[in-house]
Amino acid sequence: MCLIAFAYKAHPRFSLVVAANRDEFYRRPTAPAGFWPECPGVLAGRDLDRGGTWLGVTRDGRFAALTNYRDPAENRPDARSRGELVRDYLCGALTPRGYLERVRAAGGEYNGFNLLVGDSTGLWHYSNRTGVATAVTPGVHALSNHLLDTPWPKAARAKAGLTECLAGADEDLAAGLFAVLADDVPAPDAALPDTGVGLAWERMLSPVFIASADYGTRSSTVALLGEGGAWFAERTWPGGTERVYRF
Repeated sequence: MCLIAFAYKAHPRFSLVVAANRDEFYRRPTAPAGFWPECPGVLAGRDLDRGGTWLGVTRDGRFAALTNYRDPAENRPDARSRGELVRDYLCGALTPRGYLERVRAAGGEYNGFNLLVGDSTGLWHYSNRTGVATAVTPGVHALSNHLLDTPWPKAARAKAGLTECLAGADEDLAAGLFAVLADDVPAPDAALPDTGVGLAWERMLSPVFIASADYGTRSSTVALLGEGGAWFAERTWPGGTERVYRF
């Protein structure tokens, strides 16, 4: 997952509104969102290469999502799969804070990541680049491949788009969020971060929605979670096949 824009306790009906794009190499095998046979309450896509996932929810109100922290100089090929962090939280029963305490003890075994975990008691963020677990404050936030609310151009555009959607009619919310996730406008060179991947890659990675010859946005997810239940929709790319779940 490379971009998550979310509103926490900032909507009258939904305690959590999520709009997220997962970016990955097209050749990496992936299963679309669905309920998992071994964890029947978990709804998530699946990385078929390593068995983890990047974003998911459960029938009892748990939520987790992950982004990689972009730092090629610190990328170790023998590190554990970051997708297991989302998988293990969703399939487990620990509180968000308790789970992040466990993650912090093993954080050095993974390449850089940001992890969001939540339930009815709260929403928390942790990055193994800071080693600090923090409760997310109510409001609109964005998380890309740096730390929470780092104002990279794509994060700022997604955050602004989400804010605009929240001000509109509820019946237009999901369609508006998918439009935000489809934004393929690249950032100007002067606004690009320097993360060590070179200018050509910084340019290619700068839009909210990424498309290139062999790497790009593989799925777009909108999740609306509240006391009345959950609405979860995923569009997979290329093609844009949509799956919608309500529970």
